[in-house]
Amino acid sequence: MDQLKAMQIFRTVAECNSFARAAARLDLPRPTVTNAVQRVEQQLGVRLLQRTTRKVSLTVEGAIYLERCSRVLGELEDMNALFFAGAGRLPSGIVRVDAPERLAHVNLIPKLPQFFALYPDIQVRVGSSDRYADLVGEGIDCAIRAGELRDSGLVARRIGQLEQVNCASADYLARHGTPVVLADLAQHVAVRFFSSQSGRDLDWEYHVDGVDRVVPMRSLVSVSGTEAYVASCRAGLGLIQVPRYGIGPLIDSGELVEVLPAWRPRALPVSVVYSHNRHLSPRVRVFVDWVAGALSVG
Repeated sequence: MDQLKAMQIFRTVAECNSFARAAARLDLPRPTVTNAVQRVEQQLGVRLLQRTTRKVSLTVEGAIYLERCSRVLGELEDMNALFFAGAGRLPSGIVRVDAPERLAHVNLIPKLPQFFALYPDIQVRVGSSDRYADLVGEGIDCAIRAGELRDSGLVARRIGQLEQVNCASADYLARHGTPVVLADLAQHVAVRFFSSQSGRDLDWEYHVDGVDRVVPMRSLVSVSGTEAYVASCRAGLGLIQVPRYGIGPLIDSGELVEVLPAWRPRALPVSVVYSHNRHLSPRVRVFVDWVAGALSVG
């Protein structure tokens, strides 16, 4: 078996966390898959995978090898796609995308069937978290990001902006009262959101008369993900500032209530980004173009 084929098998096993599932996806006998990975480990002289009765997981060396494999195989797929596109064939292969957790769950994933109807030969791997992923280091093709961009090494395509609101659960307001002006916040607590990069709680901000203002807030709980942020608010743990698109149904149902509508935070810009150093292959280009239209917000 040639090395590229063995690399493809290893990557699939790592993605599936299972030899059996990888064999099924590749339509290969399980012994063929197991032997291919074992031969790679023997050639390298290191263990790439930890095996248990339930699943397999990457070792430290395996994670490094997977990253390099993904780069090599991605370049090969890109090269082939260029010639296929010239022959009038639809793009194929894997697109690796990273997106904020709630945006991925509420907006991106529900619309993916539209993309697959256009490009049935493309697979999409969605990483959904609220950390800033290293696109180059982690082999990610593109990312959807909310907020001001700080990485000048990325090409950014603005696709809209997210209106933000202040809100609390109906239960919290029944127990603590409803703030009417900013001075009332001294009597309230907020759910804080801490940065996955710095570890510090992010400040509460309001955009008033063209000026951003910071308001100190007490808190009982801090979280690092948007799902946990909204869940904490629903549990009555405090006020939150959040894009309205993701909680519209909760506001419409009355479970969450907008407060201080005259003192909202600045709207968050939303962009799809990719690396300057990465050739934009046909499969990534059509995905970026689709995202720019399908996820147009604001």
